[in-house]
Amino acid sequence: MFTEIILNVQTLEKRMAIMEDNQLVELFVEKEKNNNLVGNIYKGIVRDVLPGMGAAFIDIGLERTAFLHYTDIVNDIYLDDLADDIDQDKKNLVQDSHKIVELLKPNQEILVQVQKDPTGSKGARLIGTISISGKFLVFFPNQDKIAVSRKIGSSKERNRIKGILQSVKDSSTGLIVRTEAEGLSDDDLINEYKTLLKSWKFLDKKISNTTAPACIYDENDIVTTVVKDIFTSKIDRLVVDDKDFYHQITVKLNEYNAEMSKKCELYAEDTPIFDAYNIEKEIDKIFHSRIYLPSGGNIVIETTEALVAIDINTGSYTGRKSYEDTIKKTNLEAAIEVVRQIRLRNLSGVVMIDFIDMQEEQSKKEVLLRLTSALKRDRAKNNIFPFNPLGIIAITRKRTSSTIMQTYYEHCPFCYGTGRILARNSVLYKINRWLQRAEFFILNKPLNIYMNPVVKQTYDKNPQILTKTSNKINIFEDPNLDQDSYRVFLADEKKDITYKYNP
Repeated sequence: MFTEIILNVQTLEKRMAIMEDNQLVELFVEKEKNNNLVGNIYKGIVRDVLPGMGAAFIDIGLERTAFLHYTDIVNDIYLDDLADDIDQDKKNLVQDSHKIVELLKPNQEILVQVQKDPTGSKGARLIGTISISGKFLVFFPNQDKIAVSRKIGSSKERNRIKGILQSVKDSSTGLIVRTEAEGLSDDDLINEYKTLLKSWKFLDKKISNTTAPACIYDENDIVTTVVKDIFTSKIDRLVVDDKDFYHQITVKLNEYNAEMSKKCELYAEDTPIFDAYNIEKEIDKIFHSRIYLPSGGNIVIETTEALVAIDINTGSYTGRKSYEDTIKKTNLEAAIEVVRQIRLRNLSGVVMIDFIDMQEEQSKKEVLLRLTSALKRDRAKNNIFPFNPLGIIAITRKRTSSTIMQTYYEHCPFCYGTGRILARNSVLYKINRWLQRAEFFILNKPLNIYMNPVVKQTYDKNPQILTKTSNKINIFEDPNLDQDSYRVFLADEKKDITYKYNP
């Protein structure tokens, strides 16, 4: 599989696309005022401690206070899927979470790191274990462990790496060895460790001289993200359309691995880079709920507050053989496309996939295998749960940043993010209920009622919707009113009384 990174750099926005065999699979967007915060280190102030939740709310200088749970304060290095061992004692910490009051007090200063970006009405999720990520190592101050990625399968190689780092590591520092460190020379490992140690010493001084709340360390500029997290040995090429940005990336890559910088190319054609690679058209499709499959089937993606629901349909595909074969082919195609859409849209949390019902167990196994295989290319931590009795597969995927939809869109001021607006006749019925409610208080007084032009058109065709009252009513259209809004005035006094008689 040929994998490449395409970088488009503009004044207020930087976009990075990951392509697999010329197909867009991931998209990252960095806006001037909408940066990712995951991994950033803050000096914060404790605003509230809630023993019942085992959590505290920390002011780190953002619009909303951030959330810090007890288990994320007292843990050691929890290495998730990177570690040789996962400390099972973490589960027991939940039972002691009320003890958070022994560790934190209101107005106390605390050093924290962002684990999850703020989203919707939720503030950022924090962790108390501070780390600095490099290309091959993750550096933990005030720790002493060395853990090696389980994806480095050779025990001899794991022991070699541990031995090198143990010989130079300070006793008060801990390290995670990333998969990319496999086969790395002694000098490269030692140099990266020294670079991370130097960075921490600089930050340590900055912490002492900074007034909270404040950001101490920002690791989320797109150059750092590309070099440290995205541009691995599995990437075949990186193409960028900005000369200065190209220079920044190659310089930083040379600090880690000079060979990697040879894979970088500067795009200098007149055609916009995302048009040249057909990425712009693919981005437009991200915002459609319905995605079409090559065979004629389709998948429908709906995101709710609690979960993501994905429905698979045969659509126009009728197949050539048996009904079971038709369904299986659609589901197999859908399995690949579902994973691509999950990665591309950065969907997270619980994802429920409603495949078309299959009768044969072998068909179900093939679909599950196809889905599992595709998910292995996803860099986000995920778990897959087999078909349940309803024919639904569930996937859980770790959220670390906003979805593409949240990055590009804001809530509609008319429908408040529901995607729906009150029907025209429903607006008229609403006005009718207003008249019934207010009639006793404004008996015989003439009224001027203003409504959106499309609602006025519906009224003209159905005037009987408004009940006859003792008031003389004059209906006017106002193009400045939203479809679901109206205004009622006392005609003689020209006084707006709309809200006075609302329920």
